[in-house]
Amino acid sequence: MAAASRPRSRPGSQRAVPPTSASDLTPPAEQVARFRRDLLALTGEAPTPKRRLGLGVSGGPDSMALLLLAAAAFPDALCVATVDHGLRPEAAEEAALVAGVCARLGVPHATLAPPPGFSFAGNMQERARMLRYTVLGEWARSSGAPWVAIAHQRDDVAETLLMRARRGSGVAGLAAMRRARAIAGGTLLVRPLLDWSRAELEGLAACKRVPIAKDRSNRDPRYDRSRIRALIAASPDLVPSRLALSAQNLRHAEEAIEWALAREAPARLRSDDAGTVTLDAAGLPYELRRRLVRVAVQQVRDAAGEDARWHEQGLDRLVATLDAGGTGTIAGVKASAKYGEWRFSAAPPRRSH
Repeated sequence: MAAASRPRSRPGSQRAVPPTSASDLTPPAEQVARFRRDLLALTGEAPTPKRRLGLGVSGGPDSMALLLLAAAAFPDALCVATVDHGLRPEAAEEAALVAGVCARLGVPHATLAPPPGFSFAGNMQERARMLRYTVLGEWARSSGAPWVAIAHQRDDVAETLLMRARRGSGVAGLAAMRRARAIAGGTLLVRPLLDWSRAELEGLAACKRVPIAKDRSNRDPRYDRSRIRALIAASPDLVPSRLALSAQNLRHAEEAIEWALAREAPARLRSDDAGTVTLDAAGLPYELRRRLVRVAVQQVRDAAGEDARWHEQGLDRLVATLDAGGTGTIAGVKASAKYGEWRFSAAPPRRSH
């Protein structure tokens, strides 16, 4: 995706308002202290008026609770943005709802729109997610915010685990989402609510009678997450906190694999001036062989100037072929097992008939 130089705000959407009394929206002190601890564990320092905390707020109960908690924990050190993808007619109304609450709290708000020419072609949900993180990251940088917090919570982790398990995902897919990672603009995306339940956050928003945007897709059975959410609600044996714990344990396992991969890759992979990559996979467990094959394929594609994104569905089949001493192709890369090593090079172009 081509990232815009900076996110585009809809006309009149940037709101910087003078502070007003917001005591009626202040959460209980123990919740504010808990949020402050959770946030500082990710940022390492408290936001200030010169190094603000950005918030991505959609208007749903989780993100509205995030807004109330952050406004109480770090007054005068926040800025808020709502991304209007332009895909739903009600999105503008939801952004205005968030802006209204921000006005009551004395917090500046911006509504961010896609850059000119942005396309949602292909996987629309994936493209929308990429757009959100791109425009939020660029907006945060231009707003003097090194961090952007979003409201993913424990039930989201549990639902994602089940959604991906039914698709046969591996460790990386089943692992809980990262608590912090870099996005566009050098911004650190943080998720301080991963240990909070949906019920806690909805209860907070309801207690403060903050207006909430109702996303009808949350109950639409056409969507995987809606069906999984209904399944969990109807199944007492599927406890979100325990599912989320499993996902977090898998996150620890994923980090261990990534650590091992970083140590093995320099010793196991080598490349030549012709763009051929050679892998010594001897003695490695399957998961490391698989990941090193993925790295080798990516290196060949990078050397050939190919797009960074490619489908990995055939990766396991390719590893099995190489384990058996054969030759295979994936994503325009030819792989072969010779003399105890696996070699990867750009596949010759297909003949046109």
